[in-house]
Amino acid sequence: MSEIPARATEPGSPSDGARTAAADGPVSGALPPGDAMWQSSPPGSLYDYVKVASFSIGADGLVDQWSVRAEQLFGIPAERALGVDPIEVFIDPELRERGQRKMAEILDGREWTGVVPFRLPGDARGERGTRGLAEVYVMPTRTADGEKAAVCIVVDVRTLRTIETDLAASQAIFGQSPFGFLLIDTDLRVRRANHRFASVFGGTPDDHRGKGVHDYLPRGEAERVAATLRRVLETGDSVTDMHVTGFVPGSDERRNWSVNLYRVHSGTGRPIGVAWLGTDITARRAAAREAAAARRNLALLNEAGARIGNSLDLETTARELLDVVVPGFCDLATVDLYQGLLAGDETPPGLADGSAELRRVAFASAVSDAPFLGTGERVPVGSVHHFPFNSPCADALRTARPRSVPAEDGGLVQSTLAVPMVAHDTVVGLAQFARTKGSEPFGDRDRELAVELAARAAVCIDNARLYRREHERALILQRSLLPPGDPEASGLDIACRYLPGNAATGRPSEVGGDWFDVIELPGHRTALVVGDVMGRGLRAAVAMGELRTAVRTLAQLDLEPAEVLAQLDEIARGLGAAGGPSQAFGGGVRQATRAARRPREADLSEVYLATCVYAVYDAVTRRCTFANAGHLPPVLVEPGEQALMLDVPPGMPLGVGGEPFEEVEVELPEGALLALYTDGLVESRDHPLDEGLQAFVGALTDPTRPLEDVCDHVLNTLDTHHGEDDIALLMARVQGLPAESVGDWSLPREPRSVGRAREHARAKLQAWGLDALVDTTELLVSELVTNALRYGEGEIRLRLLLDRTLVCEVWDSGLVQPRRRRARDTDEGGRGLQLVGLLSAAWGSRRTPRGKTVWFELPLPGDDDGLKDPAEALLSLF
Repeated sequence: MSEIPARATEPGSPSDGARTAAADGPVSGALPPGDAMWQSSPPGSLYDYVKVASFSIGADGLVDQWSVRAEQLFGIPAERALGVDPIEVFIDPELRERGQRKMAEILDGREWTGVVPFRLPGDARGERGTRGLAEVYVMPTRTADGEKAAVCIVVDVRTLRTIETDLAASQAIFGQSPFGFLLIDTDLRVRRANHRFASVFGGTPDDHRGKGVHDYLPRGEAERVAATLRRVLETGDSVTDMHVTGFVPGSDERRNWSVNLYRVHSGTGRPIGVAWLGTDITARRAAAREAAAARRNLALLNEAGARIGNSLDLETTARELLDVVVPGFCDLATVDLYQGLLAGDETPPGLADGSAELRRVAFASAVSDAPFLGTGERVPVGSVHHFPFNSPCADALRTARPRSVPAEDGGLVQSTLAVPMVAHDTVVGLAQFARTKGSEPFGDRDRELAVELAARAAVCIDNARLYRREHERALILQRSLLPPGDPEASGLDIACRYLPGNAATGRPSEVGGDWFDVIELPGHRTALVVGDVMGRGLRAAVAMGELRTAVRTLAQLDLEPAEVLAQLDEIARGLGAAGGPSQAFGGGVRQATRAARRPREADLSEVYLATCVYAVYDAVTRRCTFANAGHLPPVLVEPGEQALMLDVPPGMPLGVGGEPFEEVEVELPEGALLALYTDGLVESRDHPLDEGLQAFVGALTDPTRPLEDVCDHVLNTLDTHHGEDDIALLMARVQGLPAESVGDWSLPREPRSVGRAREHARAKLQAWGLDALVDTTELLVSELVTNALRYGEGEIRLRLLLDRTLVCEVWDSGLVQPRRRRARDTDEGGRGLQLVGLLSAAWGSRRTPRGKTVWFELPLPGDDDGLKDPAEALLSLF
């Protein structure tokens, strides 16, 4: 608050007591006027802070009453103030004329309110008076004789401005504080809360008025905090960094706060409550715990480095691992290694799908001597077992990533980690670490430590595995069965699965010859391939790799499905020729055919037979053309219909030769589901093939589910049929190209068609919002249509397709395929196809039943492949 003007205050004259009492109202107690106090109002009143005084003016415009508070506010005693003209005494000379006019209006009966700058007259020694600012409220009145007079109420504006500034600063600090801010009254109830506190505990700041600490904290914690609040109120001693634990609404996570408390006083020094300033330190506490855990883990890793790996014996290494982790890291632990590795075989059965047999080689417990498994079954040390296909442990082995195993109700264990033992990207076994109830569950840092410990132990196991090079080659071939990355295709949603088979005789599994592929073709078409080389082992896998490469090569030639299988048949017949598969591909298809026809002395086991189904899907027409070489029929599920096997002529397997292959064209409705598979999914020595096929068809009951879920459901349903052969499963859901994404025009065979083709292309691209491609597309369309007019036959057809890229196709009835040549510098033409090759991402031509199609493809704006400037491309041709 502002200070009262620094001028000596003289007590009022006793003869003026009646006047001052009349002006100021009752004064508390019987104090004489000179002892009047500003705190005459009740404690906590506004008048504790605001200085208000009054005086009156008679009919002559002179002061006739002067209160004690006026003496203190202005610093002038009553004997000096009475009888003076307030305008002449207190107002600056330049404002006196205006002040006299106002005084005349007031004495004439008009009220007036305003802020008036005033100066105090000098004292008797001639010292100059101080200046001030007062808000004055003048009320006309009458004297006892009926004469007009006025009563003036004066407020110290300096004090009001100070209070206003203090309130604004307090409001800014309270409202904008990044910490939870509470004002708690003497009854330990919230008087005020800021927005930060309300954002944590919900509602608006006003919703928290009247609440107590028991409304926010658990009972025990609330009692402790309430006792602290009472102590701060009583003693005035502040409390800093008091840690409080509780929960926020809508969350079960325990939160920690650091709270500062200090007592708050009124302007008169009276305690009015406690200020609460809190900040969330949950993350800080968690970081402290993480730091402690990190130090513990580092010590554990140092111990592991010293104790694990002192022996090349697999079982000894496993026991060394458990000696380190129990009880320093967990309460129970086991190590399971693939039985194939322990037996000296090179390919443990089911290494990739987690279903191989494992042997428990080590167990350690700090609380119990009962060996445990993720499923709760008891497995003694030395026993051979395997994990169920859908168990977390099998999933950890399949994915080479740690998995959490759910705890059993009423069991001893509360948290279990199944950690694959990985060395050089190869899983050699599984380590399980468990903590019992009462221990802290495993966190992310524990998971990382478990992976590191398991990896160190796996290194010694991998030293023995490194000598089994044939097994490594088999694994490489096995991974090569899948297309690189996630298959994508225009107009198709695709999901696939590949699972290697297990030998039922207990011998290690061998890599088989199953494969699948998804090949993108020009014109937003896609080739879907599933095949199976008969037999098993490395030779079958090599033959499979050769055939898979041949399929991709033939598919890029854009041959019809039946013709692709015919060429594959000749290649397969040459795989068993002298020189092996490399000879079949080293001299091409013709050399493979000659090699297959030459008489040779070879065992019948070297004859390679394979089955294959090859399908080409057109996203524009939603038609799919199938050709089959001795493979199981595809399964189609139309929306709202039962699954059915398509009637595709099976044909003869590849490698038999002598028989042509037939094609079947099927129109697929939007949303239809197409499934291609190998016999490992439906065939088993314990179940007839027909039973497996019916089980597969019956498993496709809900094709509308996500394809990944459909694949998992099929594998889980047919789990009893799996185990003896590889499984390749390819599923595709039809999502045809929308009609609005296709532009199709027929053009007469006349020169004006070139301009019309450009107009059609421009209008369509602008409608698609592809203005950036207009110039390039117009130029290339003009070149292709011009070539069709010059060298083609019949009517010309222009088609634009928009999907992940822009494809332009020009059709005509001519059979002569375009041939790109290099024009000489002096040639006036011959650069059209060179220009197409320069400006497009890809181009080519293919035969059609009624002629040929020349096409080019452009990336959409925003793709990584930038478009070339047509002008620069033209200049580069010269």
